[in-house]
Amino acid sequence: MNNLSILQSFPKDFIFGVATSAYQIEGNNFGECGKSIWDEFAKQNLNGVDGSYACNHIQYFKDDIKLIKDAGFKAYRFSFSWPRIFPNDDNSINTKGLDFYDRLLDEILECNLEPFPTLYHWDLPIRFNQLGGWENKDTCKRFADYSYTISEKLGDKFQKIATINEPWCVSWLSHYLGEHAPGKKSLSSATATMHNILLAHGLAVQALRSNRNHQIGVVLNNEYPEPYSQDTKDIEAAKLFDSIYNYWFADSIFKGSYPKIAMELLSSHLPSNYESDLKIISQGLDWVGINYYTRSIIKYYKSDDGINYECVRGNLKKTDMDWEFFPEGLTYFLRRINNEYNSKIPIYITENGMANRDLVSSKNKVFDEDRIEYFQLHLIEVLKCLNEGIPLKGYFAWSLLDNYEWSFGYEKRFGLVHVNYKNYKRTPKESFKQFSKYL
Repeated sequence: MNNLSILQSFPKDFIFGVATSAYQIEGNNFGECGKSIWDEFAKQNLNGVDGSYACNHIQYFKDDIKLIKDAGFKAYRFSFSWPRIFPNDDNSINTKGLDFYDRLLDEILECNLEPFPTLYHWDLPIRFNQLGGWENKDTCKRFADYSYTISEKLGDKFQKIATINEPWCVSWLSHYLGEHAPGKKSLSSATATMHNILLAHGLAVQALRSNRNHQIGVVLNNEYPEPYSQDTKDIEAAKLFDSIYNYWFADSIFKGSYPKIAMELLSSHLPSNYESDLKIISQGLDWVGINYYTRSIIKYYKSDDGINYECVRGNLKKTDMDWEFFPEGLTYFLRRINNEYNSKIPIYITENGMANRDLVSSKNKVFDEDRIEYFQLHLIEVLKCLNEGIPLKGYFAWSLLDNYEWSFGYEKRFGLVHVNYKNYKRTPKESFKQFSKYL
């Protein structure tokens, strides 16, 4: 059954929404936005293919919000752009940037949608590069200041807000694997940023709470670790992957400690007196967001630095990112939050979706049957967890629009709505129409 009829089985107070991020859709050539580390990374590694224009959401935001409303969604998850608010320094606010988000929030509210903003979705202002970026603890303090400004200037227009989107990507993917900006490949850099991005989260929580009574959360990405075989080395490799990718961030936020397996390799690279920061990191939250896409099959691989694993893909059906359909992994992590950390904290699936090779037909239609199947399979798992009593409150499809997909440029299309990057025409895909039909 290739439709989204499963939507009809959810309770009426369950929130369905869509998600985007600033750098991926806005176009930082507009509105006197400053440059971010992604502009520099794109120049050096992606032949200059960057987010200068993206989807031109800056000019088309009213059309985009209308699409969300017309489809029947109830919430919109987006991110503020730090370099759009503070393009040149930490004190001078860009009034055009602030005005854009003011108008965006007004439009969201006028369309009876609930705004779910995120403070940081990877676009660190370029000026921080010279100071060490997220390896420098001072960046965490500047982030808290930025967070306070958002709350002070715009906080009367939203209740819920997330601090950081996917801290694993900010740290490990970007500083150990080097696949995202700033493109470093250093275990010491990765470990420092794994700690500092969490400290930034904690300091932002304090800053937000000092100003208003926000409902504050954080967005964690999880990937299911499947051992390559039942060989002891593969099993241990999968445990190490799980410890670094998943447990590191959840343990610190919910328990105020780092997982033992990861600490055996990373403790010597942590900042001095890191223990004192864990109390700040582990402040209570009002909700938690989970981003989930796929699994990794983990195989033992001897490495010089002790990170003795490599990730391979299996034989399941795959997306255009070469990510497998593995919806059971979402259930696994929802149960883990509920069973190992906090059985009462509200949980939102803040991202779930797939890249597909979508083409506009001669009749101006986009058939994305695989995406419909992907959503259907994962929503079945969400409903299962909801029926188990796990306090799931909402689900956000990634993404509203095809957009700038980071190190893949504009090649990968995750959107429910097709975007022509030459003229910015939006064409709702069949998956969008399925959501609209059943919502």
